[in-house]
Amino acid sequence: MQHTVSSRPTAGLETPSMPTELESPRAKLVYLFLSTHGEATISELESSLNMKKISLYSILSTLCERELIDQDAERYELC
Repeated sequence: MQHTVSSRPTAGLETPSMPTELESPRAKLVYLFLSTHGEATISELESSLNMKKISLYSILSTLCERELIDQDAERYELC
């Protein structure tokens, strides 16, 4: 059986734009998660992405410094 892949974009789905300055695959993953989920806590990121909190704190700090995300209390979201 032969499968074909459609190259048409899926209606109603918007492809998130990835900042070019993001080089780390894990930072890209966190950014993509926030772009599709709107906002998240560190615990939500930890369980959803299967990443350790210590790594997430470092990534989130860098994303905040680069003004790509905002932190509001315990929630993170894109700028």
